[in-house]
Amino acid sequence: MSIDRPSSGIDLFDRAGIDNPYPLYRQLRDTGPAVWLEKNGLWCIPRYKEVKAVLGDYRRFTTSHGVAMDPAVNKATSGLGQANSLTSDPPFHDQMRRITGAPLLPNALKEIEGTIQAAARQVVTDICERRHVDAMADVAHVLPLTVVSELVGLPPYGRESMLRWAAATFNAMGPMNDLGQQALAQIQELHRFCREDAVPGKLKPNGWAARIYAAAERGEVPIQQCPGMMREYIGPSLDTTIFATGHLLRLLGEHPAQWQLLKKDRSLIPAAINEALRMEAPIRSFSRYVREDSVFDDVAISAGDRVLVLYASANRDERKWDRPDAFDITRNPRDHVAFGFGIHTCAGMHLARLEITALLTALLERVERFDVGTPEISYNNTLRGYASLPMTVHPA
Repeated sequence: MSIDRPSSGIDLFDRAGIDNPYPLYRQLRDTGPAVWLEKNGLWCIPRYKEVKAVLGDYRRFTTSHGVAMDPAVNKATSGLGQANSLTSDPPFHDQMRRITGAPLLPNALKEIEGTIQAAARQVVTDICERRHVDAMADVAHVLPLTVVSELVGLPPYGRESMLRWAAATFNAMGPMNDLGQQALAQIQELHRFCREDAVPGKLKPNGWAARIYAAAERGEVPIQQCPGMMREYIGPSLDTTIFATGHLLRLLGEHPAQWQLLKKDRSLIPAAINEALRMEAPIRSFSRYVREDSVFDDVAISAGDRVLVLYASANRDERKWDRPDAFDITRNPRDHVAFGFGIHTCAGMHLARLEITALLTALLERVERFDVGTPEISYNNTLRGYASLPMTVHPA
């Protein structure tokens, strides 16, 4: 391993690092293609080119040893009976992904497109009547919590706890700081729920969660694997879409010229969503275990080390993007990595796009403009989003 390896004393996970990580990401990108994080005892990958290289090579940079920073969390979320499609390699990954990803494919989502669009129109009708709302609780939360949680089909206690468990799951993916430590009891509660309550007879028939056990009965996956797969629907299915929606609303509210451009040309909706995802990736980072000695330019990383892949930093890399800190919906950065890259690309990205598109379309139809206030940050080791965002709506 290189003796003079690039290193940094930056803490991405203290309160300041969560409040505004982007200057820190820039420092890390300027330090090197791979940087040793002294406070966390692992490498980080801050630049776009190297992030895509890691994500695209699951054989060398595997998720099968977990994607968290803490060894105990990785041990508890990988291996037979505990892994899901994120924390596994082919062919095991492919078996699980075929099952959990089936209802999230574009053709399958056509069945619920009308339901989501109707729900989005109702959300916009409500906020047009109220005028002064919280863009998170009153807008961004509604579709995932009402539509998606119903489609997953958990028992009532599970539906009520999805957001709490998801936040804890993502906190535990980071270091064992206060946020990570506080998450552990809720993680244990989630695992018990998946083993004891998210089971046939208690799940909504024909819901997405029930399909996991139906697939096991057909012999498509071992029955002991079902609880781990269940976490795929409970963890990432709500928070990431909620936060992505909040970021888009804040950016459009703070850039009224971009909103008016969108009102004049609805064909820019996909580009606006992509640009918001590039600017503010809901998932800041996941880790990978290094299977083989690897070199990034002149930086050597040894087999057995762990690298933290900084999605949010890669999406603002000056080596990739012109004016990376500027919000420009004409950019259409389809190759952002907010949804990941390679075989572990987010399975729910089509659903997220469907929900956000439906909401944005309804807003464009009914709202002349809207103003946003200062967001309240939601403190999480892995997620970046808002606890609240004041919003004033001016109907057309």
